[in-house]
Amino acid sequence: MRKVFNHCLVLLCLPFSMAVQGATVLFLNPGYTDETFWVSYSTFMQAAARDLGMQLEVQYSQRSPERAIEQARTALQGQHRPDYLIFVNEQYIAPQILRLSQGSGVKLFMVNNGLTREQAQLIGPDDAQYAGWLGSMVTNDEEGGYLMLKELIRQRGPIEPGHTLDLLAFSGVKNTPASRWREKGMKRALSEHPQVRLRQMVHGEWNQQRAYEQARQLFKRYPDTALVWSANDEMAFGAMRAAQEAGYTPGSDVLFSAVNSSISALESRISGRLSALVAGHFTLGGWAMVLLNDDSKGVDFKRFGGRDRQVPVLQLLNAEQAATLLKVIRSQAFNLRFTSFSAQGKPANYRYPFTLDSLLHMPQTPAK
Repeated sequence: MRKVFNHCLVLLCLPFSMAVQGATVLFLNPGYTDETFWVSYSTFMQAAARDLGMQLEVQYSQRSPERAIEQARTALQGQHRPDYLIFVNEQYIAPQILRLSQGSGVKLFMVNNGLTREQAQLIGPDDAQYAGWLGSMVTNDEEGGYLMLKELIRQRGPIEPGHTLDLLAFSGVKNTPASRWREKGMKRALSEHPQVRLRQMVHGEWNQQRAYEQARQLFKRYPDTALVWSANDEMAFGAMRAAQEAGYTPGSDVLFSAVNSSISALESRISGRLSALVAGHFTLGGWAMVLLNDDSKGVDFKRFGGRDRQVPVLQLLNAEQAATLLKVIRSQAFNLRFTSFSAQGKPANYRYPFTLDSLLHMPQTPAK
């Protein structure tokens, strides 16, 4: 009788134990283990996992698409498979990972870089073959690129008739959707200001040293450069170093823009060395965890904004906002109540309120 009782007790406790542990998630982080943006990205995801009661593992691919695909293969075809796999379509690796997922039983979600138009056309409208593919979440990269250049032009002031402003642009990795969208936004702003001349755009590949070497040549070639647009902070700092060596003063002689929320970027926006800073996309992974947690509880998050969604987390930061975000980034606590974002029990017109303002202004709870 006691054996039967104990057996029943185990069966009763097993679902509770599983519920306490929550869903398991593997995030294939495309960055380096010491890359500021991608480390903060993972940290925000871990904060979400803790609050939501999920189990998160992060594996870094060290900027190697081959390594990311191999990590995906192990996760999707190995013995110990996660409930969910989150990955980035960096270097256009999404189709390979989707193919590897067939029959795995693992649910997939893309962040930051969704499918390109060409990739979506190749996969076709009937994607039933990828039953575990839940969707994607990207940010407003085109708008971010647009806002940066508009802000640089605004701060430079009115351009007198017959005069022009010379612009240099540093884009990221060529085969990355986010890079292409930011370029597109920059060019949209250019079309609205014909007096601003794009003298040259180069691909700095998100790398400070590469951008520095490129900028050394560009400042010699275009000595009248007044504006420098950069698709991330590392390239902005590389170009800034070259400008200083050439005798320019950042924030005065030449205005610089950047994307990111690293401590250096935020401090530079506060000091004025960066004249335009767009930030907020490091939060995407954390918001994705909210969606997957809802899915694990039987909530169809697609009913509350669609399968593939763009969220406006990128926004311009003034010096005061940068100072506020700097305090949050330095603390690395991210003690948001992620559970409050859930669509569970919400009306049909509910939309997940994923914005940078949510992080800056929502009441925070003590760390668990």
